[in-house]
Amino acid sequence: MSGRGRTMLLTFDDGPDPRYTPDILDTLAKYDVRATFFVCGEMADHNRDLLSRMADEGHVVGNHTWSHPLLTRLGRRRIRSEMERTSEVVEQAYGELPRWFRAPYGAWNRAAFQLGAELGMEPLAWTVDTLDWTTPGTGTIVDRVADGAAPGVVVLSHDAGGDRSQSVRALRSYLPELLDSGYHLTVPRRRYV
Repeated sequence: MSGRGRTMLLTFDDGPDPRYTPDILDTLAKYDVRATFFVCGEMADHNRDLLSRMADEGHVVGNHTWSHPLLTRLGRRRIRSEMERTSEVVEQAYGELPRWFRAPYGAWNRAAFQLGAELGMEPLAWTVDTLDWTTPGTGTIVDRVADGAAPGVVVLSHDAGGDRSQSVRALRSYLPELLDSGYHLTVPRRRYV
């Protein structure tokens, strides 16, 4: 994504989780904002209805592997399996193959980049990490987003993998603030079609 304009991306990793993802989707819908969800296949497989809702509401669903392993410790065959299985579930529930992937823990390696490309996906990292998985408090998450807000920023949050109630509350607070500050929150666009 270019840094031109006041455009930012909101991304959510590790879901979908029936406890938190619906609240995040409700908040995004309230403000007519689209986000990108990097789903884990084993979560997506049990929550296909949430992927269907993401498709219906115009969100982007990306691949975050099947079981969230540390890819740098896996061989190519296992990495491919983690990505392929997730892409299959996404295609079935969301309606199309994912075009984006994100390595768990941000631990990229050459094999992950190559295999992602072979499966038709581009990598997407982040520039602002809310560290919401550490449950630092709603106010701290809001402050991290506000302090990091800038054109071209990609915000990382989580909608699964533990208690994400702080992430849900934080989104309700920082989303209207970003919009009031003139930011346009969107989804990634492919460089190559």
